[in-house]
Amino acid sequence: MSDPAERIAAALERMSPVPLPAPDFSAATAFVWHIEPDRLEPVARVARVDLDLLVGIDRARDTLLDNTRRFAAGYTANNALLWGARGMGKSSLVKAVHAAVQAEHPDLTLIELQRDDLPSVGRLLNHLRGVTQQFVLFCDDLSFSHDDQHYKSLKAVLDGGIEGRPANVVMYATSNRRHLMARDMIENEQSSAINPSEAVEEKVSLSDRFGLWLGFHPCDQDEFLAMIDRYCAAYGVTVAPDTLRREAIEWQATRGARSGRVAWQFFVDLAGRHGVKVG
Repeated sequence: MSDPAERIAAALERMSPVPLPAPDFSAATAFVWHIEPDRLEPVARVARVDLDLLVGIDRARDTLLDNTRRFAAGYTANNALLWGARGMGKSSLVKAVHAAVQAEHPDLTLIELQRDDLPSVGRLLNHLRGVTQQFVLFCDDLSFSHDDQHYKSLKAVLDGGIEGRPANVVMYATSNRRHLMARDMIENEQSSAINPSEAVEEKVSLSDRFGLWLGFHPCDQDEFLAMIDRYCAAYGVTVAPDTLRREAIEWQATRGARSGRVAWQFFVDLAGRHGVKVG
């Protein structure tokens, strides 16, 4: 049996993790935040597509690109919530914009933060505060259930509490929900609350703390085909237009949906059949 003092020391260490050593932000342009123990792991190669390959989201692209450029240049910029239809390029846009702006401003660093790790965000911000780099915190597929308390941690990024959000940090999040909660959850809480107007105000108002709301909507057939045409041109895949159109429409019909993700999946299959390597 181990010494009682050793057991106590181990328990205290679990309760109060060893502080993260000063990260080497020159090791990469993108990192993933992990906990237990706290660490920033560099990402050697970010999985992303070029900005020019994102079709049908021109307004969101231009808005986020401008916001990110201003932030990277040291000017004030807004946190951004990219919300809407699945598979329409929300997370792809964040990563593509980072790559485009980072080429102009080498100190712009992307840090991915998992939703379940939001309670640790205060510790992460302490490592970013006062550093010369500019940081985009990226939280993908963000949403909350009716009894979820993680949203309170998110306020540390959006508002910053008494210290304020570090000037060199901005938050970009994606979600399928504009208010970060499912509609039925909002209605359930309103119907069971003593004061329905206050039942969900705190959670719904969370999305209001994002200065930019960028909406992504389902694409029509012309936009779907335009995405595939752009991929074919970029990777040099040549197919007769009538054949390409017929196969693409058949593919989306079997999936029961049209989106940027479905267009990319079709193109990956098409490129493979034509002996063209992608990625």
